[in-house]
Order: sequence, then structure tokens, then C-alpha cells
Amino acid sequence: MKTIIEPFRIKSVEPIRFTTEAEREEVLKRAFYNPFMIPADEVLIDLLTDSGTAAMSADQWAGIMQGDESYAGARSFYRFESKVRELTGFRHVIPTHQGRAAEKILFSLLGGSGKAVPNNAHFDTTRANVEFSGAEAVDFLTREGENPDSIADFKGNMDIDRLEQFLRGAGRGKVPIVMMTVTNNTGGGQPVSMQNLRDTSALCRHHGIPFYLDACRFAENAYFIKQREQGYRATPAKLIAQEMFSYADGATMSAKKDALVNMGGFLAMNDPDLAQRARNLLIITEGFPTYGGLAGRDLEAIAIGLDEVLDEHYLQYRIRSVQYLGERLTAAGVPILQPPGGHAIYLNAKKFLPHIPVEHYPGQSLVVELYRAGGIRSVEIGSVMFGTYDSSGRLIPARMELVRLAIPRRVYTQSHIDYVIEVVAECFDRRETLRGFRITHEAPALRHFTAQFEPLG
Repeated sequence: MKTIIEPFRIKSVEPIRFTTEAEREEVLKRAFYNPFMIPADEVLIDLLTDSGTAAMSADQWAGIMQGDESYAGARSFYRFESKVRELTGFRHVIPTHQGRAAEKILFSLLGGSGKAVPNNAHFDTTRANVEFSGAEAVDFLTREGENPDSIADFKGNMDIDRLEQFLRGAGRGKVPIVMMTVTNNTGGGQPVSMQNLRDTSALCRHHGIPFYLDACRFAENAYFIKQREQGYRATPAKLIAQEMFSYADGATMSAKKDALVNMGGFLAMNDPDLAQRARNLLIITEGFPTYGGLAGRDLEAIAIGLDEVLDEHYLQYRIRSVQYLGERLTAAGVPILQPPGGHAIYLNAKKFLPHIPVEHYPGQSLVVELYRAGGIRSVEIGSVMFGTYDSSGRLIPARMELVRLAIPRRVYTQSHIDYVIEVVAECFDRRETLRGFRITHEAPALRHFTAQFEPLG
């Protein structure tokens, strides 16, 4: 059959509160035009993030009831540890309450002033944790990955030539680690090829530098490899994922994405000395090494989710449903980052709103209008999130001005997505009426979470 259906049945539902445009305008004012400050009950379709927003399965809920809440040595930890080891091959598995906690521990130990951490493209919390340590976060995304209109199978790839040139010029000890984000969230949820993972790994080994994955969407990346890379069409997604991890020395993971849970993560590695130092820091900041800031029930749910996410019927549905949204928007003339990624569609705000200059944040304007018009919550991935200032206080804009429509896993049906398409198309039809915004308050780091805005004009 040509129709790809949801590979699950719905056993429990949650009501959606409908609001009027006038009500949503008042909500926006109270939230200072920042979607992170909008109460969830006031949101019709929530595409702010795919992190921690998945619907868990019946087996996961059953596992929660069996969670061992012992402080130390809980059987739920050993089940979790065994599943992560089976998947990744890493000897040392350290649970954390989410991905940024794993990043905080890793870069507290390896970062520091005068150091630099290359990545294909750091996302917000990864970059923040690198820079908080005093190190520099450096991106080496391929040129085609920096072009939202280019069509390529693996736009998330690391630019090997630029990375090699950087490593050659770096002094001894300057680069403590090289990371690869799979899939590449900043660059549009674009996948990384197995060949690029091999090449990056080999380059790191040549320079004696550890290679780590930011693996929160590893399963989606594995399925793209299965679909697009020669020699993998008949390979099960689990074996592809295991090969991906085999080229790395460790990984951070937010389990709130491809482990299909609402809370959790881990830091895993092969280096026993670094693992011991990480556990010591874990005890100070997160908890005992066999729970790491999580309840036993969370560890059970993660272990089950790591199996469920590699079901290829699920992965086919997941990737295809996002593609469907992208194809329908493209057919309506809406500019998006091409091709559609694995977990989200990224609207090209610079092309959507060419009359709004980057210093007036076209992405934020579009985010506000999507909520006002249809109650859809999304997030700006542009100069609000990644913009910086020069010494004179002038904005240094991000490479791209995007708005991410992140699709929660197993939550919305096709009719919900059809509604999203209608709202986006309506906003596009009257795009010339939209105006820019200015920031009235911002935090020194991760400003997009708490910034306050006011409309211009």
C-alpha cells in the first residue's frame, strides 16, 4: 500500500483548548511575544520542540510501574545500562536528567579557557556549555549545509577539509574533543552520512583527539543512512546505529528525543579515567551514579524506548510524516529549508519575510504570527537564538534565519498537520503585513528562552 499509517493505536487522549485570535493576542502581550513564556494550556498545536514531548507507549507506562526506586544499585539502572551498552558499545554509562546535564559534566571536565571544540554545528545548550567553560565552540558544517535551498542527501555532514585545516593549526592540547551532532538540529535536522562519520573519526584518531557524538536523534539519522547511503538499504536500523557509535569514543544524549521519553539522558564513553571524573562530578551535581538525577521509572522507560525507536515501521512513519508537511508547504510556495529533515520543518524566515531586516528578527515575527493566527507554537532558530554582538554592540546575525516546526513523536495525527499547513499558508499569503520586533530584555546566555520583545511599527 502507498499510504503510510501511524504504526500505533491511540488509547488515551488529552483535550486541546481552542482560543480566539483576540485571546491569543492578549496571551502574546503577557508573554512579551516570546513563545517560551506562553502557558501550554493556551497552545493549540505545540511545535516548540520535540524534546520531552513524545507520547510514551503502553510498554513504557508498564515499565514505569516496575521502576526500582532504590537509591543505589537499582535494577532499573542495570537494565538501562545494559541497553545503552548494547546500542552504543561504550563501556561506561552515566545517567543524567537530560542532555544538557551530560554536556555540562563533559565540558566542565574537558573545556576551559584557550580551548576550542569543533562540531558540525553546535545547538544552543551544547554551545552554551562549551562557552560557559571558557572554551570556543567552532562549527564546520559543509557549505551545502549552510545553504537552505541546496538539495543534498547529507547536509548535516562535517566539512572534513576545514576541520583538518583547523586541527593542523591548533596547538597541542587546544582541541580536547571533536563532536558530531546527529542529526544536525541547527542545520535543519539534516543527517550525517556513515562515510562522513568514518572520515571524521579517522581524522580525530590521526590527531589523537577523542571523537564524541551528540546522539539525541541517532535513530532518525540511522534511518536516513538506510534510505540514502549506498550499501545500507538492506541493513537493519539497529545495526546502522551500532556502526555509527562504533566510530566514536563517547556520546552525550538527550533521551527526550529518540528514546521517546519525557525526561532523561546519559553520558557514555570508553575512557575509564574520564568516566571516573565524570561520576565524581555527577555525584555533586546530579546524584548517585546509578540514578544520576532520574527516578528508576525513568530509567525503565528509556531502556524500553531505545528499543521502540529502532522499529522501522515507526521510523518510516516518523520521517515520512515530516516530509509530508514539507512537501505540502513547498507546494503552497512557502520557502523552507530543503530537503525536509527528520524531526522538524524549518521555515526560511529570511525568504518568507524579505522586507524585515535581520536586526528586526524576521524569525521572531513569524513565530508570533503563527501563534496569533492559529495557536501554533514554534521557535526561532536564527539571530535571536544564535546572534551575537560585536564590540560596538552591533548585531552579528546567524547564518540562517529559520523558524522550526518541531514535531513531537507519536502525538499529532495527519489532520493536525493539515491544520498547521493551512495556518502557515495563510500567514504566507499576508506576509507583507508582518512587522519586525526588537528585544527589550535579554539574558547573557541562552537569551531566546527568556528574552522579551516588543513589535515595531
